[in-house]
Amino acid sequence: MINESYRIGHGYDVHRLEAGEKFIIGGIDLDHNKGAVGHSDADIVIHVICDSILGAVSDGDIGKHFPDTDEKYKGIDSKKLLIEVMKILNEKNYEINNIDVTILLEKPKLRSYIEKMVAALCDVMKIDKKKLSIKATTTEGLGFIGRQEGVAAHCVTLIKKK
Repeated sequence: MINESYRIGHGYDVHRLEAGEKFIIGGIDLDHNKGAVGHSDADIVIHVICDSILGAVSDGDIGKHFPDTDEKYKGIDSKKLLIEVMKILNEKNYEINNIDVTILLEKPKLRSYIEKMVAALCDVMKIDKKKLSIKATTTEGLGFIGRQEGVAAHCVTLIKKK
């Protein structure tokens, strides 16, 4: 018999960066010369959190629930998607134990934005700030991230039965 008390999910996403695009990451707007490209607002942090939660409850991924072929999601604020994913989590009688996000981005440096991201996302998810960790790293100039062509993020979420 499988113990369903705790479940874990993983999320991974990549977005291309382009000059002149808005850069929304972790629920906040960054002032930067490049921004992420995507069907929604391209908030990579919210996307990996959604994917990791959906994975933990074995309910597909963000593309299943909010397909990029559906015009109603064009340009949508990803916080709205996260609210819907939290409803799925609650309907399945689970809650967040903790979430750990790692952002891979060469520039801008994100250290000064992390606290604001955590506050914004915890407010949306209605969880304590101690349950969300967001970290950022570079790739030391290597690959598409190092060349500032894109941004990537990983997320692991542990959920528990209510």
